[in-house]
Amino acid sequence: MNQTTMRLNADKLILQALSEDITSEDVSANAVFKGGARGACELIAKADGVIAGLGVFARTFELLGEGVSVELVAKDGDEVERGAVLARVSGDIRMILAGERTALNYLQRMSGIATFTREMVKLMAGSRTVLLDTRKTAPNNRIFEKYAVKVGGGQNHRYNLSDGVLLKDNHISAAGGVGKAIVAARAYAPFVRKIEVEVETLEMAREAVEAGADIIMLDNMDAPTIKSALALIAGRAQTEISGNVGKHNVKELASLGADFISCGSLTHSAGILDLSLKNLKLIEE
Repeated sequence: MNQTTMRLNADKLILQALSEDITSEDVSANAVFKGGARGACELIAKADGVIAGLGVFARTFELLGEGVSVELVAKDGDEVERGAVLARVSGDIRMILAGERTALNYLQRMSGIATFTREMVKLMAGSRTVLLDTRKTAPNNRIFEKYAVKVGGGQNHRYNLSDGVLLKDNHISAAGGVGKAIVAARAYAPFVRKIEVEVETLEMAREAVEAGADIIMLDNMDAPTIKSALALIAGRAQTEISGNVGKHNVKELASLGADFISCGSLTHSAGILDLSLKNLKLIEE
């Protein structure tokens, strides 16, 4: 995530998170350090995993003011071990303490997503299939979570509803069928937009191919049905497997030969990576 992207998209969200945690002041820090003091501490990994979001971590302190500097030791995408020092934070102790929780919340969550994504990608090693995320993200955290997926080795599906056409069960039901939904979307959407359609049966897959879908999502199908659907489509559209994807079955699903596998659990069910700011000490002036 470069600085331009950060300023244009992430800064306002980080500021909202800070204002959620500090409505007026950090009473605890200001009570103990009334006159201000300088200190330093370390960002330490408390578990093995993939680090993601160090730029967001540092930016959180920057947005609090000019009183804190962050020296990064690791970089996003690194596989870190428990006990590793990832960064050193120094400056106004009141600012360090005020930003600590928000900065860690972002970094732990993003690193958890990157770690889970990396595990899934490794399980798919040797296949041609690309792992994708979904829109199943926490509100106002999509930019951070989708970035973390990429750090972990996955790729992003559409960012939001304006980003692409994806006709799902309710679109199809209301339109009166797969073919009608595709025809309507093709007539409305700009010609540069691909049309993706979700299908649940072989008959729906056949209708999607005949209607000229660009991408066909095979939703909640078992492996034998997926094989039959891929044979039916026969390269006439790109293919995506979706529904109930996890570490328990992603290797088998990747072996079937679809172009993509999308997995909502990358963002909605990934745990955090345990990280901590430790060893805060006063710096003598």
